[in-house]
Amino acid sequence: MYTGIITDLGRVARLKRGEILDLTIATAWDTAAIALGASVACSGACLTVIAVEPGRFTVQASAETLACTTIGDWREGTGVNLERSLRLGDEMGGHLVLGHVDGLARIAERRPEGESVRFVFEAPAALMRFIAPKGSVALDGVSLTVNEVEGLRFGVNIIPHTLGCTNFADMAVGQRLNLEIDLIARYVERMLGGRADATEIRP
Repeated sequence: MYTGIITDLGRVARLKRGEILDLTIATAWDTAAIALGASVACSGACLTVIAVEPGRFTVQASAETLACTTIGDWREGTGVNLERSLRLGDEMGGHLVLGHVDGLARIAERRPEGESVRFVFEAPAALMRFIAPKGSVALDGVSLTVNEVEGLRFGVNIIPHTLGCTNFADMAVGQRLNLEIDLIARYVERMLGGRADATEIRP
C-alpha cells in the first residue's frame, strides 16, 4: 500500500532482459535500510526488491507487468518515481494507492498555467467511468487531483514542487504513463455489479 507521495526520483542504471526483466535503479535513499523482498512503487508499479547495493536496488518485472505498464519502454537513464510502502502510523499525504496499474494514459496536452503546468490525459474508455472531477488518480505513482473530465480526457495541474521532484518535468505530449484508478471507485464499481455509470451513483 502506498500514498502517492514520491520520495525520490531514481534513474534506471542497468537492465538485464530475460524471461523476467531485472531493473537496477539508482536512488538517493539509504539502500542499507531496504530489505530483500521489500515492495517499492516504481513509477506506480509495485515491484519486489531482489538485490541491494550502495545507492542502488534491483527489482524484477514479469511478462504480465511488462504487458500492463510502461516498464518495457524504460532505458538506462529513464527517470523513475519512487515510493516505499506505507507503514502504519505514516502520514497519509496523498490517497490510498495499491501499486497495481489499471491501464495506460497518454499525454494529449501540456501547457503552462500560471506557475503550474496543465496536463491533459487520454485514458482507456473502460477506465474513464472511475475518473471524476475533484477525485484522485495515480499517474506514474503520483497522487493527483482531477480538475476536469471530458469524454476520454481528464486534466490535472502539476505545481512546481511536483515537477521538480518527479519525472513530470521531462514528460512530453504523446508519452504514456501508468494509471491507477482510485481504490474507492474500484470497490464502488464492484459493489454495483459493474452496471452503474457515474449518473447512477448517489451519496
